Amino acid sequence: MNIAIFEDSGWVNLLPLTWLRATFELRCGLDRLVDKIRTHLGAKLVRFWVRPMLEEVVASRVRLDFPTPDHNWCLLNGRALVTADIIPPAVGVGWQHKGELIALGLSPADIESLSADTLLDERALAAWLGARPIRFEPPPDALSLIRYPWELPLANRQELQRQCQKGGVHEGRIYPGAHLLNPDAIYVGRGAVIKPGVVLDAEQGPIHIDPEVLIQPNAVLEGPCHIGSGSIIRPGAVIRAGTSIGPVCRIGGEVEASIFHGYSNKQHAGFIGHSYVAEWVNLGAGTNCSDLKNTYGTIRVYINGTGVETGQHFLGTIVGDHAKTGIGTVLPTGCVVGVASNIFRQGPLPKFVPSFAWLTDNGMTAYRFEKAIHIARVVMARREVELTPAEERVLRQVVEQARQIEQAGWKECPSRQT
Repeated sequence: MNIAIFEDSGWVNLLPLTWLRATFELRCGLDRLVDKIRTHLGAKLVRFWVRPMLEEVVASRVRLDFPTPDHNWCLLNGRALVTADIIPPAVGVGWQHKGELIALGLSPADIESLSADTLLDERALAAWLGARPIRFEPPPDALSLIRYPWELPLANRQELQRQCQKGGVHEGRIYPGAHLLNPDAIYVGRGAVIKPGVVLDAEQGPIHIDPEVLIQPNAVLEGPCHIGSGSIIRPGAVIRAGTSIGPVCRIGGEVEASIFHGYSNKQHAGFIGHSYVAEWVNLGAGTNCSDLKNTYGTIRVYINGTGVETGQHFLGTIVGDHAKTGIGTVLPTGCVVGVASNIFRQGPLPKFVPSFAWLTDNGMTAYRFEKAIHIARVVMARREVELTPAEERVLRQVVEQARQIEQAGWKECPSRQT
């Protein structure tokens, strides 16, 4: 079968993480959702449908195979989390969960009748499905649909347990004085360096350290966890179980049961737990998040400014790309921080900070786009990465779309810009 993955209207509930990426580029465990699809469906990934503004940037990050002519197709929702090998549905068979399409077997003729506009519009997709003789079945146990951002760090520990299977291979440099507990469950990639005093504790789960990682003295890593290629774990840091650190991050302080997508900094003391932090984020020294209410009650998260009951007792913060916090920032339980927002407030924070907001003790104003782009270029250049014209165009469109979608968060914000 050929595989085509698509975004549906559910991308909105994954904001702010999906402003700058497709739903299937989100991370869980060792890799992205799209990588799991490629690994476990045993078929060629040859096509995707995403929001038009993302087409160029996604094409640069997601490799496609050449299609096999005249073969049938599996249409697969980009929010799918695939955790084992599965056989795609046959033509005319669909998998649904709570009325949402997960996968569908299609003929070559049917696949050509689809478009991004149809797939992204809930009513149009329902009408397209209703015009065809489809037998819907429950999905396999190894296939679930991610609906909200917190479901990714929630699933991360189990996914790390499943994926980290290279234990016992130690290709990097491990200094005398480093302590490996249960070394058969620890993978250290080529070029990685483990300094004296480091404790890699894999007694409760595996530890996977990618190539070219630096773990500095006296850091403690508890499995299951993953450290991505090129990342640095600072002296004395504590990386607790259930954590995935993506590529080229700088991490200090304490991190628990969280996902750092990549290219983000938390260099200093402070706690982040049960959270998802996107790319090019900088969390200032002493930034802390609460991930448990004093009442031990369930946590409400404001997605696009609208409250959603999560049913979870542990939930930290969801931080969009290019966001920054000042020294000593305290993020409340279940806080959502939008794309390119800046927080420099010592007092209490709202639980939802909209994209391109400039929040200080004097209130919230709009962050001037040209200034935001300039800072993004400077930050990315420090990691020898260039902000492409296509990425800049996406950010420019996010400014306009975020004002419409995040209206609840902006209703009290003055129109002046900083």
